[in-house]
Amino acid sequence: MRLSQHPRAVLWDVDGTLIDSANYHWLTWREVLSREGYDLTPNQFKASFGQRNDEILRSYFGPDLPATEIERIGAAKEGLYRELIRARGIKPLPGVRRWVEKLKADRWRQAIASSAPLLNVDAILEALGFEKYFEAIASAEDVERGKPDPQIFLVAASKLDVPTTRCIVVEDAPAGVEAARRASMCSIGVLTSQSALEADLTVRTLAELADDAFDQLLES
Repeated sequence: MRLSQHPRAVLWDVDGTLIDSANYHWLTWREVLSREGYDLTPNQFKASFGQRNDEILRSYFGPDLPATEIERIGAAKEGLYRELIRARGIKPLPGVRRWVEKLKADRWRQAIASSAPLLNVDAILEALGFEKYFEAIASAEDVERGKPDPQIFLVAASKLDVPTTRCIVVEDAPAGVEAARRASMCSIGVLTSQSALEADLTVRTLAELADDAFDQLLES
């Protein structure tokens, strides 16, 4: 089998790449933490955005916060987040719909690789009408270590049965780009929340990408 015939995959982070739901996360974290007597500031939220809930909560409440409390507070936050997604809806970022459709038509395998809980990913894909484009989901439940550890991308590639060297990661965060590098995967950085990223290819939005951008990146 020629190299060009081997399966290829795109592994998508969710927030900042497929969608921008930072405001929903801000509103729900602020609400849930206020119930716990914690006054979350915008700067604290921004500094922790994209981390796992256990990392976020222990940074706020200290390293000795019990796992039961992390589970309780995290579950309340994520439930409220899903309520907002369903009530207010969510739109894909520029270029996203065109690319997930094109990649599927061009026989790329696609997976979600997100530190978000599976229920959140399911709610987002349903709101976008994207369920049919993704063959696998790697979520918070699948990993023990968050980005920049490459575990989430390695799990996603394994679920798709695609070699790491045939995978392209789409990310908006430095930790995600670094995780892709550690996984021996190419990366496309979307400057949704950052002014710069050390990805193999960087764009302001996916709408800027040339029609053969994914093919060229993998074959380069």
